[in-house]
Order: sequence, then C-alpha cells, then structure tokens
Amino acid sequence: MGTPEFAAESLKRLYNDKQNVVGVFTQADKPKNRGMKMSFSPVKQLALLNNTPVYQPVSLKSNDSADIIKGLNCDIIVVVAYGKKLPNEILAIPPLGCINIHGSVLPKYRGAAPIQHAVLNDEKETGVTSQYISEEIDTGDIIKIKKTDIGEDETSQDLFIRLSGLGAQLLSETLTAISDGSAKRSVQKNEAATYAPMLCKEMSPIDWNKNALAIKAQVRGLYPWPVATMQLDDNILKVFSVDIEIIKPDKTPGTILSLGKNGIEVACTDGIVTVKEIQAPGGKRMLAADYLRGRKQLKDN
Repeated sequence: MGTPEFAAESLKRLYNDKQNVVGVFTQADKPKNRGMKMSFSPVKQLALLNNTPVYQPVSLKSNDSADIIKGLNCDIIVVVAYGKKLPNEILAIPPLGCINIHGSVLPKYRGAAPIQHAVLNDEKETGVTSQYISEEIDTGDIIKIKKTDIGEDETSQDLFIRLSGLGAQLLSETLTAISDGSAKRSVQKNEAATYAPMLCKEMSPIDWNKNALAIKAQVRGLYPWPVATMQLDDNILKVFSVDIEIIKPDKTPGTILSLGKNGIEVACTDGIVTVKEIQAPGGKRMLAADYLRGRKQLKDN
C-alpha cells in the first residue's frame, strides 16, 4: 500500500527481491497539470508494469476492501506513504501483521510530513523506521531504524530521494528479519514523541525576525512545496535558495541591504540573508541577480 515516488522505491525493492507482491493498493487517479489529464500514482505505474493487480478504494472502511485483502491471502501488508489509515479489521487480516516504513527516527516526527519538518527544524540527523502498524498513527512497535546525516544545504526534495532509497533497503532487511524470526519489537517512548503535520501555504512567508539559520532551513524545508516567499515592492517572490552570513546586524530585520549581482540581501536578527534564486508571479525560476537586472532595464526604459 503506497502512493508517491517515496513508496515506489520500496515497491521496486520488493520486485527486485523476488517477493511475491499479490496486490497493490494506491490512491485514486488525479488530474494533473494545466490539461488536467488523469495521472497514475508512481506506485500504480510500477505495479502495472509488473502485472500486479491494483486496487484504488475511496475508503478502507468498507467491507469491500477487507474482502479483497482476505481474497489475496497475503502473509503481510507493507504500507509506505499510502495516505490512508488502516482500520482494525484490516490490521487483523495478515498472519504476519502490517508494517510501515516511516521517514523519520520514531518517535520523533510522527505524522504526514516528517521529512520536511526535520529540514525545517534544521535537524542534523534523521532516518527511516520500520514499525508494526497500530491503531494510532505512527505509534506502533519499532522493528528497525536506519539513520543518516542531513546536509547543511539539503532540501526536503533532496532528502526525500535519499530516504526513499534508505527506506527501501530497510524494508528489505525488515522482511528478511520477520521471515527468519529475528525481528525485534521495541515499544515507542510516547513522552519523546513529536509531530509533523501536513505543510500549508501559510508557512511560506519568510519572517525576517528569525535568525539566518532558521530562515535558510525554512527555504530548504519548503522546497518543492509550498516554497518560501518574500515580498519585494508589490510582488510576492518564491524563494528557492539563499546564502547566509552571521554578523552583528546594524539594520532592522527585513531591511533590504542591497539589490545587485549577489542577489537580494536582507537583514535578519543575526546577520544577512542573500536570496539567490527566485520566481516572480507569472515568471520562471531564475537567479535573483538576473531578475534584478531585468527589473532595472524595465525601469530605465
């Protein structure tokens, strides 16, 4: 059970490991781009290429979903970024249980957006966890954990790609351990839990009253969606990358210090943030210096 590219990496590993994937559950097809053409999830595309039956129920709470799963006679259910909660009726079906690959070191960052929140909070380390699924989301017993450092310039998208591969490797090792009886169960420490709710566009505007590292983490963490933003004159610019300099500020946070070949330099609480890549409304992503050059030419004309 899974939907995005993150989950497709795990499904690909199951095929490569010669596991007998008897069925795939994924989210409904959705219209995409300007033409609003219906598109398949990455998991569905991969399943169809491997001639695996695909199921896309609107809800798992209906008897139909449980009946389908019972009919598949599966040993275990693997869930990776599926996007739907499994009801108790389904959790009880497979004899070896239901397991999940989660994009954090549980119990930290339970919830829908663990990878992004790790970057937003400027964490230095994260990882992936395999766990038995329980009734409450991301609270099940831990089987295995793999950790990795987060690069200082790494975006959420970069980390997604790396963790999808790490998660696929963890899934392979977890299934081997369950199969040979060596899998361990560790109860999560709920008092150490933190949460990672879904992102929203209200998180985008940069608050220049934050320190430089926090602003850089915001830009990294909100890429590729919803993307950090800043206001310049009457335009709201999307901000894709920044450089920072930690120095004693002599200007009020939010003050534009310069507009030139280095980009847009803005004061924050403990230094200077130089905005390097932007996108103006109706425009394309570009270097801030190129945007400023075109803006100056328009004014001169």
